[in-house]
Amino acid sequence: MIAFVSGMLDSVEENAAVVNVGGMGCRVFMTGAGLSALPPRGETVKLYTYLRLGEDIMDLYGFVSKEELSMFKLMLSVSGVGPKAALAILSALAPHELALAVVTEDYKTIARAQGVGPKLAQRISLELRDKLKNDALLPAGNAGAARVASPSAGNDALEALMVLGYSQFEAASALAGVEKDLSVEDTIKAALARLMKA
Repeated sequence: MIAFVSGMLDSVEENAAVVNVGGMGCRVFMTGAGLSALPPRGETVKLYTYLRLGEDIMDLYGFVSKEELSMFKLMLSVSGVGPKAALAILSALAPHELALAVVTEDYKTIARAQGVGPKLAQRISLELRDKLKNDALLPAGNAGAARVASPSAGNDALEALMVLGYSQFEAASALAGVEKDLSVEDTIKAALARLMKA
């Protein structure tokens, strides 16, 4: 397994970067966000990688952070999710955003990724939910949001925001930054103020 590649960035293609590693050009498939985060051509870059081997296949996938790589590997454990779908999802959502969408069962947010339909989005949420509930991919604030957004919690503020047209993901994210001791009405007002600024 190739844990990472480090070398000079030779070129950037539509969905990959070519890294010059000791005089050899390694084509590394990446997310759109990862490609945007690369330094200018000619500068040194380090990418955490996943090597996919198969019959007539030897593809290298690269990520600017270990969190992205971890989420990529988790998604590959879901039946029906291949590397292209996993990359598309991570191009649409940052790892912590995807983790929050999974644990809050926000299928619509996951389905925004190119080529990912509602059924696949539901399967991703179902198969990864338990793995991600206490995962480090959920920052402290977002982990709180996930608990608030749990369907069994019956959170009035969350339900009110969803009635107003916000997705479960958007509502849970806004509620993550609101003080916990407020009344339901004040919690909704504070969350709305955060959503308006976004």
